Amino acid sequence: MKFTQTLIAVTLTSMLAACGGGGDDTPQVQMGSFSLGVSDNPADATEVNIAFKQVVLKNASGTYSFNVANDGAAKQVDLLSFQGASAETLVEGVQVPVGEYQMCIYMENRETVDTDSSFVKTNDGNDHGLVTNSNGSCGGTGAEDTDAGRLFFNKAFTIAAGANDYVAEFDLARGIQAPHGNKDYWTLKPTSVQLVNRADVGNIEGLIGPDTIAACETAAGGSEFAGAVYLYDAGTVLDNMSDIRPQVTEPMVAPLAVARVNEITDEGGNVTGHGYEFGYVVAGSYALGYTCVAQNDDPEADNGNTDSPEDIAAPFFIHADEQNVTVTQGTTSNRNIPADYTPAG
Repeated sequence: MKFTQTLIAVTLTSMLAACGGGGDDTPQVQMGSFSLGVSDNPADATEVNIAFKQVVLKNASGTYSFNVANDGAAKQVDLLSFQGASAETLVEGVQVPVGEYQMCIYMENRETVDTDSSFVKTNDGNDHGLVTNSNGSCGGTGAEDTDAGRLFFNKAFTIAAGANDYVAEFDLARGIQAPHGNKDYWTLKPTSVQLVNRADVGNIEGLIGPDTIAACETAAGGSEFAGAVYLYDAGTVLDNMSDIRPQVTEPMVAPLAVARVNEITDEGGNVTGHGYEFGYVVAGSYALGYTCVAQNDDPEADNGNTDSPEDIAAPFFIHADEQNVTVTQGTTSNRNIPADYTPAG
């Protein structure tokens, strides 16, 4: 699987100054380099476009704002083009004082369709507006425009001396909601994104064997399939692998993340296999679960987990699992499902 990383120029809109005064005894503020990219986990859509406006860092000393607009227009990023370890860079190599910060990212809210702004293209080819329900300032900065939605990171993070390379990882499988009630737009939960330090994480990638895919689709007994791999805590057995739901009760275990299964094609456009990738996974041990009915996993409902197609009350199930998956910082762990699957040739 090949991914491309694109860099976006940023403008520093808050000038960063050292302490005032002159002379050799003037204390100097130690600076660190800060970079921020965005990446995603999957959603039941073909495009999830977010029009990014601004990134704001805040701490006890003040706020630092970075305008990510491009020639005055918000920077539109299709998150589904940046899956796994791929990321789109919003802020690159800006200098800020070292210390602990919190962060807000501002996006354009659009309830009606504007294909130059935030919108979702669903699998049926239709376009819908996209909003986040959070708004407000970040330390008194941001949210000047009425159409600004705020993604707020409650957890503080550290900018140290040297390079600090972070990624805002969107969990769209859990955090994006299809239109409901009389609404025609999609909603992005402000809690559907987490900040990860590239220095602390590794990746997982692999292939799904054709026999596993076929067996799952036979068990599902349907005509529409969406493959995905779910990431769980180590030791989570197949029968206890839960869907995404509001509450999970023991012995079921909630997934940590979800990765879309994508077709792999050759230069002629022929499908040669199916693969998945998790990017930015904290080092440790995990279990994996594969399903072909990810489209039935409604994060607002209990969809069940059963391998029995007769159980129509539970349209979602995890079909196959892999155990003892180890992630090491800075490396990619390769794990096919099943583990002994080797593609021909």
